Amino acid sequence: MKSFLSEFISSLTPYTAGEQPQDRRYVKLNTNENPYPPSPGAEEALRSFDGAKLRLYPSPNADALRDAIARAEGVERENVFCGNGSDEVLALCIPAFFDKEGEGAAFADITYSFYPVFCDFFSVPYRIVPLKEDYTMDLAAFSRLRCKGILLTNPNAPTGIGINRDTMDAFIAENPDKLIIADEAYMGFYGESAVPLVKKYSNLLVVKTFSKYYALAGIRCGYAVGNPELIRGLFAAKDCFNSYPVDALCQAVCAAAVSDADYYAAAAEKVKSERTRLRQELVKLGFFVPESAANFLFAGHPKGGEFIYRGLKERGVLVRFWNTDKLKNFCRITVGTPEEDDALLSALREML
Repeated sequence: MKSFLSEFISSLTPYTAGEQPQDRRYVKLNTNENPYPPSPGAEEALRSFDGAKLRLYPSPNADALRDAIARAEGVERENVFCGNGSDEVLALCIPAFFDKEGEGAAFADITYSFYPVFCDFFSVPYRIVPLKEDYTMDLAAFSRLRCKGILLTNPNAPTGIGINRDTMDAFIAENPDKLIIADEAYMGFYGESAVPLVKKYSNLLVVKTFSKYYALAGIRCGYAVGNPELIRGLFAAKDCFNSYPVDALCQAVCAAAVSDADYYAAAAEKVKSERTRLRQELVKLGFFVPESAANFLFAGHPKGGEFIYRGLKERGVLVRFWNTDKLKNFCRITVGTPEEDDALLSALREML
């Protein structure tokens, strides 16, 4: 049968999301969802939303949500862009800021694996910088590299290792001719956001999501904070694809969530406390686990990541495993509730 797919799309290797099996009830620790519910304000916005508004198009620029984010982040509306999840925002960054012919983008070899997919999709060249032996970012190597811009996940995924704001400040200052895209999906569990540096550097764009810290993975919303020129570039890219990427219900719920700072700070403290406990228990079981600044742990074991992943899945616990040379000994484990983590630890003790 004749294939109607283009040669281009047939040549791509798409991103693989964390599995969502439905064959049984699992303790789900593989996609870094927040173990605690959205804030009361977000839930009230959901309950009280006027369904009659659904017949109308939402605000194309999500202005009310941008205002709420601007207040929370200490910037102006003109510094904020909203999209259908941070994945969409990051994807739009590629055509907005990089050319098909040129110095291209750069990112680490072990980081968010959507970056090379985005670059391949938009035919943008890219350079890869290996992590150091201790799994930290080699910022000096990025500074030496010729490229137009750098995608820097902070805290990094899947390692969970963070870069503090002072280090980021120095790094951005060293690279005034490169666009620095700080992907801060997990920053709420670290507290060292580069957003305050946006007022200082025109070459910095910070991308965040409502999926992790704000416990709204099911509603799909993300945003970027940066210089107004960068924000205008994102709007231009957006309007070549979809004028209304953030629906009206999403805008209302996320605006309420970002205004509930105290609730989310308290929930994050519970995650961080449990992160410490879980790491200590994993180390006792023979795992190598770097200190994490995110809501997950990067856990290596002599028996290998696949052994851990498959053994846990058989026992009803899901974790994330990548069958690659550099990651094959590791699993990424989301920090769950104490009860979920106890189930994980009980399964591991049985296996090991």
